[in-house]
Amino acid sequence: MPTPTLPGSTPIRGISSMATRQLLAELVTAFEQRSGMAAAIESVGGVDAAQRVRAGEAFDVVVLASDALHKLVAAGQVVAGSVVDLVHSGVAVAVKAGAPQPDIASEDAVRQAVLAARTISYSTGPSGVALAALFERWGIADAVRERIVQAPPGVPVGTLVARGEVELGFQQLSELLHVQGIAVLGPLPPEIQITTTFSAGVCVNAAQPEAARALIAFMASSEAADAKRRQGMDPA
Repeated sequence: MPTPTLPGSTPIRGISSMATRQLLAELVTAFEQRSGMAAAIESVGGVDAAQRVRAGEAFDVVVLASDALHKLVAAGQVVAGSVVDLVHSGVAVAVKAGAPQPDIASEDAVRQAVLAARTISYSTGPSGVALAALFERWGIADAVRERIVQAPPGVPVGTLVARGEVELGFQQLSELLHVQGIAVLGPLPPEIQITTTFSAGVCVNAAQPEAARALIAFMASSEAADAKRRQGMDPA
């Protein structure tokens, strides 16, 4: 049996956005095996996660897109100086398995694929905001507005694609990798790639702040790098 490195038998409690769900599940298991401490991280829509932390719900650790996390620091809900960048995550494109696969090798090819798609979906998170801005820059926002299917918070875009409700889906590669019934066409080309940095921080009302710091340190360590790459992300 592993020997706990820090006192406290209550599991470390965390919350995260959906983009890091699979990665955090893998890292928590590895952390528990190494430290003997238990941890449980709930993954929900990023907006919902931030609202729950802001409302004062009792969490030890929060993992969110870096800009959202720093807003929680500014609001006094996350300990200043505790934030650590964990991963950089890019956006990929998916269609339903067996459907025609449009070219996405260049910016113009992606633009043409978007214009040709009957329905399009992207997340409510930072990548979705950036895609909406990209459509505006391309001058096609009005043309595609009625074809956009907004994924509800916490519902993967890939799920809508797999059901046939959406023809062309954009989301973090990490969220598309494990969805059955879709074909991932690949990442957005470098000239329009949307990269989100996800970070972890200790909540001000953490019941186990030292254990939370230990978990974050492990998640940011070189030991976690292979898991991050397996889940379609790059170590920060």
